[in-house]
Amino acid sequence: MQSVRFTRAADGLSLAWARSGTGPALVKTSNWLTHLKHDGESPLWKHWIDFLEQNFDYLRYDERGCGMSDREPGALSLDIWLDDMERVIAASGIEAPFTLLGLSQGATTAIAYAHRHPEQVSQLILFGGYARGTFRRGDMEGETLYRGILDVLRTGWHQPVPAFREVFTQKFVPDGPPDRIAWFNDLVTRTTGPDAAQALLLARAELDVEPLLGEIACPTLVLHCEDDMAVPFAEGARIARGIPNAEFVALPGRNHILQVDEPAWAQFTEAILSASGRAKAATPELTVREREILDLICAAMSNKAIARELGVSEKTVRNHATHLFAKLGVASRQEAILKMRGAA
Repeated sequence: MQSVRFTRAADGLSLAWARSGTGPALVKTSNWLTHLKHDGESPLWKHWIDFLEQNFDYLRYDERGCGMSDREPGALSLDIWLDDMERVIAASGIEAPFTLLGLSQGATTAIAYAHRHPEQVSQLILFGGYARGTFRRGDMEGETLYRGILDVLRTGWHQPVPAFREVFTQKFVPDGPPDRIAWFNDLVTRTTGPDAAQALLLARAELDVEPLLGEIACPTLVLHCEDDMAVPFAEGARIARGIPNAEFVALPGRNHILQVDEPAWAQFTEAILSASGRAKAATPELTVREREILDLICAAMSNKAIARELGVSEKTVRNHATHLFAKLGVASRQEAILKMRGAA
């Protein structure tokens, strides 16, 4: 059960945050389409939360206009997003210095925070991010496409048929299976409304923190999928070139939100643990059922055979396997077997 708390922004809006897990402190800046109540049950985000909670004292929050924070976003700018983040960190009492994680547009806020508060950030980790919003890249074709997507979303956000929303969501998980795409299509309407969504996307497009890159002093790890469909790979590489001594890791795949069963997820988690000095994560706590299924996987039994052995459905086995893979930080049966052999 996720415990959610609230604090007030400078303009009085309510900001929802959650702190969970154990280990060194890690703060994740807010990013597009999160919901503190629903992310933990989401096939898109659950493995992220499981991994970060297993390895860190993990602070996350819903940005203004989204999730459990006030749905009316009010004024939007980099300074306002920074002030919101500062207030959440102060309310949480999380200990500095901490690792700062920025995903997607959250990278811009993370870069600006690390620049403003260098004493509070022990290391900066950026995934799928950019320093320049779409309207700041000098790419007229990209800007035209972006505005077109905004028009489609304005028209079809709450349509019962998800075709309008899929114009947008397919850019985030183009290689996701249909059930995850369907979940994401539903998530967008749970998370925010069409007016707030348009305001947030327009404000993001105007962001530009590139002048700050050369002054970032903390160790920095930048990761980006080579064929990212939402944020160009070149933008991630541009961040890494701009920050002194930044390490850049290119990951395979097209998904902007890494999925638990793709190779890039295992590489991502390994890179995060290595950068954090936790090359081997503590053995995660598994439920009794997850432990039973893991033992049978290590015995090379198929999902069908495991289902027969335990008297459950194959779907139940698959669901438990997905969750335990996320806890182990692996993407496949073979990786789970190898990890357990290494721990033996």
